Amino acid sequence: MKLRLFLVKLKDVIRRLFSLSKKSNPAGAKGYLYRIGKVLIIFALFIFILIFSIEFNIFWLFGKSPDLKKDSSSEMELASELYTADSVLIGKYYFENRLPVSNPYEVSKSFRDALIATEDVRFYQHKGVDPEATFAILWYFFKGDYRGGSTITQQLAKNLFKTRKKEVSYGLLGYVPGVRTVIYKLKEWVLAVKLEYAYNKDEILTMYMNTVDFGSNSFGVRVASKTFFNIEPSKLNLEQSALLVGMLKAPTQYSPIINPKSSLERRNVVLSQMLKYNFINNATYKSTLSKPIELDYNIEDPGDVELAPYFRIAVANYLKDWCKKTGHNIYTDGLKIYSTINSKMQRYAEESVMEHMEKLQKRFNGSWRDENPWIDENNNEITDYIETSVKKLPVYKMLQRRYHNNSASIEKALNTPKKMKVFTYKGEKDTTLSTMDSLRYYNHFLQAGFMAFDPFNGYIKAWVGGINYKYFKYDHVKQAKRQTGSTFKPFVYLAAIDKFGYAPCDKMTDKPVTINYVENGEKKTWSPHNADWDFTGNTYTLRRALARSVNSITVQLTDIVSPKVVADYAHKLGIKSPLKPVPSIGLGSNDVSLFEMIDAYGTFLSNGMLVEPLLVTKIYDRKGKLIHTFQLKKKRVLSPETSFLMVYMLKGGLEESGGTSQALFEYDIFRGNELGGKTGTTTNYSDGWFMGMSKDMMCGAWVGGTDRCIHFKSSEKAEGCRTALPIYGLFMTKVYEDKSLGITMGRFPKPTVEISKKFKCPISKAEEDADINSINLEEEENSGGDE
Repeated sequence: MKLRLFLVKLKDVIRRLFSLSKKSNPAGAKGYLYRIGKVLIIFALFIFILIFSIEFNIFWLFGKSPDLKKDSSSEMELASELYTADSVLIGKYYFENRLPVSNPYEVSKSFRDALIATEDVRFYQHKGVDPEATFAILWYFFKGDYRGGSTITQQLAKNLFKTRKKEVSYGLLGYVPGVRTVIYKLKEWVLAVKLEYAYNKDEILTMYMNTVDFGSNSFGVRVASKTFFNIEPSKLNLEQSALLVGMLKAPTQYSPIINPKSSLERRNVVLSQMLKYNFINNATYKSTLSKPIELDYNIEDPGDVELAPYFRIAVANYLKDWCKKTGHNIYTDGLKIYSTINSKMQRYAEESVMEHMEKLQKRFNGSWRDENPWIDENNNEITDYIETSVKKLPVYKMLQRRYHNNSASIEKALNTPKKMKVFTYKGEKDTTLSTMDSLRYYNHFLQAGFMAFDPFNGYIKAWVGGINYKYFKYDHVKQAKRQTGSTFKPFVYLAAIDKFGYAPCDKMTDKPVTINYVENGEKKTWSPHNADWDFTGNTYTLRRALARSVNSITVQLTDIVSPKVVADYAHKLGIKSPLKPVPSIGLGSNDVSLFEMIDAYGTFLSNGMLVEPLLVTKIYDRKGKLIHTFQLKKKRVLSPETSFLMVYMLKGGLEESGGTSQALFEYDIFRGNELGGKTGTTTNYSDGWFMGMSKDMMCGAWVGGTDRCIHFKSSEKAEGCRTALPIYGLFMTKVYEDKSLGITMGRFPKPTVEISKKFKCPISKAEEDADINSINLEEEENSGGDE
């Protein structure tokens, strides 16, 4: 309605103006001046109508104009920061790496003077648009000399609202050649005037210094000072200030890294501008002019963080749904994200993984010597393994596009040596390798994953997704899914105890077993063996059978309760991966992530409550306002009695004769302390697992090759008790030694309810003797462990 009224009045003004020209047409000088005045009025009216039309996007011709809010700094893209629970910064998320200054006086005077002298010498006189500079641009334009003349405020409008990058801001006329430039220029003029009325000069200068691009992924003067000189902006000297200001015209062209000669010349132009406008005297100008460029260059990579790099990516994925619901963007909104990670425990976890994996890698390399470790089921090398693997990489697809699928050209590029840095446990190493050679090199490395979880409050305390994020970005905590081996056996025993009334003291015999079943309409027969290929004929309690990881008894129990019930219980405890309900399910034939396994085991420790792991606790906006708190989600899935009995069963791995977790006794973590655990090793020793439980935490470790075909030659060095368990032992040793963490040794809590099932199992002397004999036999055969 208001727009219609405005247009009616505008029409009336135009009609009167032209009717006036018909009624009176003075002659002579007065007539000449009158005509000039009329032209100027019409021109001004035209500009007014044009600006009005652009501002309100009349007929959708000009595109949407940005809204100028009172706090336009909220339009500025800021990096979000990720903190540990104990407030240690461990990472950033950004498209534009920016840390703002709060006022212009946090930046050295030399930088401010260089900026004004070079970019907008009348900054403190104009109101957003500098008429003198604007007419000068037009004058030089018609002479064929194309110069920039935007004021600092106009540049701020461009940087802040990205008027030249948002397609929605162009409208229908924006598709006409040349018109787009006029549209965004006029929009920047309008926004500049608005900014001048909304903010004072210091605020505008501060926002400008925070938004400008200096190249090298450095946005804003604070990050640029850190990137190029490793100092705060308040410490910038004259030559450093002139260098940075000079880069603003074209960050790549005048980069001191890419084009040092051009950068030096541009720096000296800035100095001459400062001399011209009396910001420096002639002596200072000459002395500074002769100084060379001196840098302390260090570009920041968001993935190159000291602590918890895999966890940083996990948090980004964790927050995707929250961002979708709230409209926030962790890469632009300048949020402060507080995670559940404890910085000390994270460091101990990373140290434990590296300490053990370096030793394990030496054993692995020694076992293969000059042979390649990728072998088939018959222990023969897979000769085309590298050639097949490279085709899965992005570099191969890039080469296919570049060389139009010409196989000869692609092969030549893949086998051309080039200089590169490679990972070693002693630090990065400079070398010369082809893409194919580097792929061979990296596939010799064993990988690892480790996570520590508090199942009482849902906090993830430590997360190590691999041996080195820079060179191995695949996360082996949540992203990777591998066969779980014997770590899946507790779900079989859980189903037997909780649904079928079994008790830890019930007994079964270790004997050959054959299972007949139907899969996809086909009748099949399966006769599994124990890890040592021997059946003792001994009778074991269920607790001892689980402790010793006796396959035959697990398979018998699976047959009794049914594979489907086992799968149902695993899903009930938080396993989200699809589980194929086959007779071998209890031996870990399905692919599951370490993250899922730790969460499921945590249910035993948390008195039967399934607790959803928390990665983040709270988020603050860029102004420090708390905008979201993440709540703990939990539900009861097991009775207190069943959960207590499962903890008791898992303690058996350390307390029962022949328990597979007893390698933990090598670590000084048992003074008045109780622990529980379960090892796991998959077929061909491809995966080693260990799930470790204390009264306070549930932890898990996995170790294996990049692919299942990469593994140790024999079980002697490859079982979970040798590959994965030591990581847990080292970690818990470090945790218990650090008294500041408040994690103490102690016994598991007593049951909160009366236990109706028999769980303290006396063993007869005959059974004990038979058991000891079987253990001695296993030691002589060098087998042991589980599969």
